Amino acid sequence: MITLNNIRLSLKYTQEELLSAASKALNIKATDITAVNIKRLSIDARKKNDVHYIGSINVSVSSNEAKVVKRCKNAEIAKDTSYRFTPTAKPQCRPIIVGSGPAGLFCALMLARAGAKPIVIERGECVENRTKTIDTFWATGELNTASNVQFGEGGAGTFSDGKLNTGINDIRARYVLKEFVAHGAPEEILISAKPHIGTDKLKETIINIRNEIISFGGEFLFNTTLTDLIINNNKLVGIKTINNGVYSSLETQIAVLAIGHSARDTFEMLKKTGIPMEQKAFSVGARIEHLRSEIDECQYGKARHILGAADYKLSTHLDDGRGVYTFCMCPGGYVVNASSEEGLLCTNGMSYHARNNSNSNSAVLVGISPNDYNQGDVLDGIELQRKIEKAAYDITGGYLAPVQTVGDFLNTQNPTSDKVLPTIKPGYEFCDISKVYPKLISDSLKEGLSKLGQRMPAFANTNAILTAAETRSSSPVRIVRNEKFQSIAINGLFPCGEGAGYAGGIMSAAVDGIKCAEAILTK
Repeated sequence: MITLNNIRLSLKYTQEELLSAASKALNIKATDITAVNIKRLSIDARKKNDVHYIGSINVSVSSNEAKVVKRCKNAEIAKDTSYRFTPTAKPQCRPIIVGSGPAGLFCALMLARAGAKPIVIERGECVENRTKTIDTFWATGELNTASNVQFGEGGAGTFSDGKLNTGINDIRARYVLKEFVAHGAPEEILISAKPHIGTDKLKETIINIRNEIISFGGEFLFNTTLTDLIINNNKLVGIKTINNGVYSSLETQIAVLAIGHSARDTFEMLKKTGIPMEQKAFSVGARIEHLRSEIDECQYGKARHILGAADYKLSTHLDDGRGVYTFCMCPGGYVVNASSEEGLLCTNGMSYHARNNSNSNSAVLVGISPNDYNQGDVLDGIELQRKIEKAAYDITGGYLAPVQTVGDFLNTQNPTSDKVLPTIKPGYEFCDISKVYPKLISDSLKEGLSKLGQRMPAFANTNAILTAAETRSSSPVRIVRNEKFQSIAINGLFPCGEGAGYAGGIMSAAVDGIKCAEAILTK
């Protein structure tokens, strides 16, 4: 098979157009082509009057492939990118996976298929019940601190956009996409340069993954929180948990800590236990919400009617060198209340698969390094997050989110767009959100918004809405591990995924979960 790269295609391309493009690029007759299909597809919208697709195409030909490739540019023999792993060892105990986000689920899936019968413990609820609990919170403001947007089956990414694009170059990433499709995700994620599933579709996929793990002898213990590690001579021998007020112990010599970035009580337990951790850089900021129609027009021009909701990704450096950037952009989505602790308020973004809401949003984040928050404690980054979240809660006196127009935040009074209505539930209040942040972050947000607006005109609309506070984009802590994926202090303890500081999103977390499973299954 031959792969053709950088092939231009119309926005309404047909199979005949694919065949013609392949024939022309390879300089062969169309009748010499036995099969042609899309490998990867991205949108080129640099010229708004000429928006089109750029594709990579897989082509099978009846003639000698090597000769055909040799005389063509942008052509190569297709590489085998199939992921393969053969276990060389089987655990003598049932591994315990702490957390059922993408890292935990994919680690458990690999272990289950190898016959290890993993036990997955999750402080939150199964995704069906979790959805009802979150809907209740968004309707009434009654927070369940164990099951919410941060905690529960599927992890924090479940109630986001289900974005599957990643910056890592790892053969396992393609495997993850294929597994999502095999468990019910749309097949389009296999070819899209910016794949997404959407919260609604992702829930169904997670249930199917859970059911397969159970079919191989795996077990899920929901509403079950890790409270302590049982250690003997620097080796893990078990864990302690609590479920509905009942304390229990589970014997094991293998535990995967796929705990997520918001498991603050677990980080505190690990600190007391003496598990080596270190501070790391993270980001904080706000959600910015625009009219979807204005973002679509700005990004796609007339092609918006064909392509639907548009995304963007912006970044800049401030005069002092600090980075400000957009993250987790949710086209046609909603800003959601993602709080997980009483008296603290934080936000996130979410889209359904259709991405058809009237607003689009993303996080606008300021890069923070340990030099900005270090007071001598490894958990100082968490304390900074909590300080901001408490200020966001206190300024409205509850879970009504503080919001402000960009114009008011920047002291720019002239409206530049139609009014944007905030989407966050259970509600919002207009406030001076600069009071939510330390001055360093507030000033950086203001400068960053001005600079980003110069790069994308629609982004600078003064009637766009800022919602505070976005604090959970990544973990402020890393649980130190060695080349065997185990804690450098405790044999049998495997820090894993985003919460442990080794991933940043659904894809990289899932890949890290697979790597941890490989380490467990390797002699």
